[in-house]
Amino acid sequence: MRGADYRNDGLFSFVRPESRIPPNHPLRAIREITDRALTSLSPRFDAMYSVIGRPSIPPEQLLRALLLQAFYTVRSERQLMEQLNYNLLFRWFVGLSVDEPVWVPTVFSKNRDRLLEGDIAVAFMDAVLNQDDVKGLLSSEHFSVDGTLIQAWASMKSFRRKDGKDEPPGPGRNGTRDFHKETRSNETHASTTDPDARLARKGAGKEAKLAYTGHLLMENRNGLVVASRLTLATGTAERDAALAMLDDLPGRGRVTVGADKAYDTVNFVAEARAMGVTPHVAQNITPRRRSAIDGRTTRHPGYEISQVIRKRIEEANGWIKTVAGMARTLHRGLDRVGWMFQMRAAAYNLIRLPKLLATP
Repeated sequence: MRGADYRNDGLFSFVRPESRIPPNHPLRAIREITDRALTSLSPRFDAMYSVIGRPSIPPEQLLRALLLQAFYTVRSERQLMEQLNYNLLFRWFVGLSVDEPVWVPTVFSKNRDRLLEGDIAVAFMDAVLNQDDVKGLLSSEHFSVDGTLIQAWASMKSFRRKDGKDEPPGPGRNGTRDFHKETRSNETHASTTDPDARLARKGAGKEAKLAYTGHLLMENRNGLVVASRLTLATGTAERDAALAMLDDLPGRGRVTVGADKAYDTVNFVAEARAMGVTPHVAQNITPRRRSAIDGRTTRHPGYEISQVIRKRIEEANGWIKTVAGMARTLHRGLDRVGWMFQMRAAAYNLIRLPKLLATP
């Protein structure tokens, strides 16, 4: 018998959003881990908000929404609010009922910036990693480090001379500029759109772009990110940030750190050893230079193991840039871009933890 095309536009519904989510959906395990972390941050949230006035967006719901934006490659916060309006999975994960209205995108962005002032992104990652069942997954002795360029939300047309003596753009709203035969550098030029962005390139023969440098520190047992930060794109940014993240490791004893050829410099190797860190850095040997890593390090089996495992950090960088949408940031300023980068690093851990925790 053919069913009738009957539209039920009833006013009331007695179905909970959770009943629509499959029992084995991966977001169920992720939300459980996320909720435990957010509960531990509740005293910190209390200190950030006034006890009087109009209630804001709950910080727990705001952070869950930002995690969804990373998990599902949602392009913008305006599109995120659109998804929250009709997507029951998104509503359930954030904690909104079917009847609750969705926030205005500008209000959402303003409330997000409040969390930036409290450095909540770093605290949230620490709260996830400090859970009892997660601690057993982490190595306290072997780590890997790497950096990646995050393209800034600024065009090359905005990279102008600091003294204002460059040629004006052509007529029109988006006038053309001729950069040929013009020498530009970070010492003489700066972006008028994002002054914190720096001109940088990935390697020889690559084009230069306005960018930041994102840094990750990964533990080698299961490839989880234990620290992240974003800095200006300078020639020594990767090595400086690596030493800073290693120095901030809690209860650090004698540890090893794997890295690529960019870290094979005399200064980095010497400073790492002075900190009690054994640098398992890939040797950068050319006809013009020698490696700072000698046979004292390369003869040990652990060096070879570190060189194999340290490549897994590229998976984290790749996920953050492609899936989580940080290949080119949609934000401006070192603090705001850095906060979003750290939230993406925490999101990367969350998508991996359910499977790791389920493995005996």
